Amino acid sequence: MTAPEPSAAPDPHEPTHDRAPDAATDPLRDVVAVMDRLYSPGGCPWDREQTHVSLVRYLLEEAHELADAIETDDRAGMREELGDLLLQVLFHARIASEEPDPFTVDDVAADLAAKLVRRHPHVFADADATDLHGQWDAIKKAEKQRSSVLEGISHTQGALARAQKVLSRAGRGGLGDVVGAALAAPSGTEPGADGAGPTPDERLGRELLALVARAEADGLDAEAALRGELRRVEARIVAAETSAGAPAEPGPAVQG
Repeated sequence: MTAPEPSAAPDPHEPTHDRAPDAATDPLRDVVAVMDRLYSPGGCPWDREQTHVSLVRYLLEEAHELADAIETDDRAGMREELGDLLLQVLFHARIASEEPDPFTVDDVAADLAAKLVRRHPHVFADADATDLHGQWDAIKKAEKQRSSVLEGISHTQGALARAQKVLSRAGRGGLGDVVGAALAAPSGTEPGADGAGPTPDERLGRELLALVARAEADGLDAEAALRGELRRVEARIVAAETSAGAPAEPGPAVQG
């Protein structure tokens, strides 16, 4: 979604949301003004219809596209996708500004700045920097009053990435032995289990989780590793298609 060019020179006495951005000023403030105009009455009808929920698919798509650009070292793509991801932040903040208990993008930025300072006492205060992970986890636990190391792990992540996050959190929370025991326990020993042997799905799930555990132990990103291997396979598929010529169109289905 790319913001359209303003169609006419604005009247300087009009409200802020009707004013075009000024490229000679602050680009961040300008893009906030563009988003404000797009979402305000008289702006873009499609934008005005959107909600936080309807935009989730675009938020996830833009994050994945940015990851692709980073992992393929596409500098131009990275710059563009960072902008598209920023648009999602601005869009959600603009919607929130008209809701009950409203907040704006300035509130979001102020909260972020305060959180960064608070979570980096080794930079902004005199805290010891020898155990940054432990310090980070302790600060987050105190801030969010979490009762479990698993709280805050998004269920919208792919299963591979989520699995590694669960294992990482458990390990840093001193619960690595619990994970190890769960992986080693035979099927049918969990609470409420009927004692039947593992299903094919259960066997595959355990094998995949064991691979993720190995990646975590080796300090590797399982999700990124699989994406990289898929790119290698995809390149071979494309090369094979190119050398063989365009694939023929499939013919009509034949019964028999």
